Amino acid sequence: MIQLVAFLGNYGREYERTRHNAAWLFESALPFSERFSWQDKYKAAFCAVDYTAWLSWLTADDVLKTHKDGSLPVPAEHPARLYFMKPMTYMNASGEAVGEAARFFKIPASDVLIIHDELELPVGTVSLKWSGGLGGHNGLRSVKACLGTADFWRLRFGISKPQGKDIADYVLSAFTADEQIILSQVFAQTKRLFGSVLLSSDPKQLIPEWGKKKVMA
Repeated sequence: MIQLVAFLGNYGREYERTRHNAAWLFESALPFSERFSWQDKYKAAFCAVDYTAWLSWLTADDVLKTHKDGSLPVPAEHPARLYFMKPMTYMNASGEAVGEAARFFKIPASDVLIIHDELELPVGTVSLKWSGGLGGHNGLRSVKACLGTADFWRLRFGISKPQGKDIADYVLSAFTADEQIILSQVFAQTKRLFGSVLLSSDPKQLIPEWGKKKVMA
């Protein structure tokens, strides 16, 4: 099961609304975002959440559908806590923060979920992926180097690949007004996938639907 979630991005006001910060924008759009109690640890903004508290968040904020008795389908074996982080190392060194937290809590790479922007997917597309290539993403490259493997989970938000533009400038540019509207629709629907992934003992069962999904209102 997923134990550690890392939202990749760049800190600093000048990067807040940029394409490379799609994961941070998603985190801030989550209905329970304000409940995260961030601390400065492991080269990141870091938060530990008791699993029971996590379940109450999902229920209170209507992120997932509950049973008739108001309960959620909870795996028999689940971690006592979930750990969330936003690395403060800048994107290219994100793995330093992820690796430090994973080592401290003895979390295997297979229980890590990295949330990030994806050039190879168009805006409006979300993808749940297990392992595989890095797609030239420097943040993922850093995570792989520090974890020693690419066998970790990814939740990817498409930002589209530019034609005839410098990639470095493009990912650090702001989303257009139209793209922001599309993203708000994507985030509103992806919150349910996010909740499902962190409740699943085997997230691979979600890939047939969410391996590459065009999400619209």
